[in-house]
Amino acid sequence: MTRPFYESKSLAEMSKDEWESLCDGCGKCCVVLLQNADTDQVWRTNVGCKLLDLKTVRCSDYGARHAKVPGCVKLSPDNISDLHWMPDTCAYRLLAEGKPLFDWHPLISGDPESVVRAGISVRGDLVSERDVDPDDLEDHIVED
Repeated sequence: MTRPFYESKSLAEMSKDEWESLCDGCGKCCVVLLQNADTDQVWRTNVGCKLLDLKTVRCSDYGARHAKVPGCVKLSPDNISDLHWMPDTCAYRLLAEGKPLFDWHPLISGDPESVVRAGISVRGDLVSERDVDPDDLEDHIVED
């Protein structure tokens, strides 16, 4: 039996479609983060990026996201290991660390809603960045 691509290829060997399919759609990487400039400590908020569709937890302008949101990080095999703020459930991070995907990942379950049922998705937990004053972001810090 042939092993799935995510078990048989490195991140750098994956096609664009394979790479994109690793995203489980949880939305956690689209949450506004706050970082202490002195200590590099990072805090998550309950604020979703202004481009995040809060109902689908998908980017509303995926193709132009880097132009419209300067802080949006383009994930790549070269930088994923350095992005320690990425969720520990993220497939990109897991595979970069040599760990397997969780059973709820859509590539294993065959169901994109399995992420929601597993309690991993931020769907329903966020407010939009468009509705929050930037000076009030600290009031939106949440515990992981």
